[in-house]
Amino acid sequence: MMKKAIATCAFLAASLVAFAGNPVRSGSAGASELLVNPWARTASWSEGNTANVSGLESLYGNIAGLAFTTGLQTGFSNTQWLVGSGIQLNSAAFATPSGNEGVLGIHVTNMNYGQIEVTTTELPDGGAGYFNPAATIIGIGYAKKFTQSIYGGVNIKMYNSTISNLSATGVCFDAGVQYVTGEDRDFRFGITLRNIGPSFGYNGDGMAIVLPVPTGSHTTTFDSRTEQFELPTQLAIGAAKRFDLDAKNRLNLAGNFISNSFKKDQFTVGMEFDHNDIFQVRASYAAFDNRFDGLATEAFSGPAMGFSVNAPTGGTSKLNLSYAYRLTNTAFAGVHTLGATLVL
Repeated sequence: MMKKAIATCAFLAASLVAFAGNPVRSGSAGASELLVNPWARTASWSEGNTANVSGLESLYGNIAGLAFTTGLQTGFSNTQWLVGSGIQLNSAAFATPSGNEGVLGIHVTNMNYGQIEVTTTELPDGGAGYFNPAATIIGIGYAKKFTQSIYGGVNIKMYNSTISNLSATGVCFDAGVQYVTGEDRDFRFGITLRNIGPSFGYNGDGMAIVLPVPTGSHTTTFDSRTEQFELPTQLAIGAAKRFDLDAKNRLNLAGNFISNSFKKDQFTVGMEFDHNDIFQVRASYAAFDNRFDGLATEAFSGPAMGFSVNAPTGGTSKLNLSYAYRLTNTAFAGVHTLGATLVL
């Protein structure tokens, strides 16, 4: 059964790669918040750790990595998104082994765009109040160890976006596989499909238009139709290799390819130095396929970096504190992500 699942994933991967990266359709998908990584360690990898992500952060990076969770984990992260824009991203998650080599995870992410002043044709400079656009993603994931080498999982997500008197709600899912091999289990391969689901659109009182009736004696309210939008589907394929330098130090190298249905493809390489599972420092570099227009139009092309500290809290439990910074090639001052995870 698992061999059939892997074969199916491989077929889907090959199909998506054949039609990879469609920059012509950039900006035509909705629910772009699904593409925002809320976790610090994965952000410092520039999402290049599809093959070796594990624990809570697998709920975004590759759900298969959740299967490596051996105890209860709970975590929180805050992201200052495109510093200068006033946008914040908060995420919380919980994961616990559920028996029979399975792990269950629950996660919530909220993106707050801050206060925006209401403007109308009569009040183009504002003065009609404020509204607070926001987007929320709630998900539940399950991953399982199938063999000593094969791990897989599925993540079901509900997306909701609110804009004043409009809202949109939809459902999608992720699926992923990780394969571990090598004499010392030091080589990993990972593949994940993200944001697979049906199209949906906005609804609410904001679609109502008040117009006069043909007789001109009074007005009535008409509901305008809205076009549904597709989800920003992604395919990520990655590989990672661990090098044990000595008894306390090791180096992890990873490479990753992301095929985007609605924007340019992404290539990432990254590395992590780990000292005794207490301190880790990371650096990565992301590049996009600009052959279509020759323009570097993606905000996150370039380097990212970060570090983590694992502080023992008694017994086998520990507190992981992580920070990541991603440079942007726009007028904004990058992205800061700070996260904390308690491992029991």
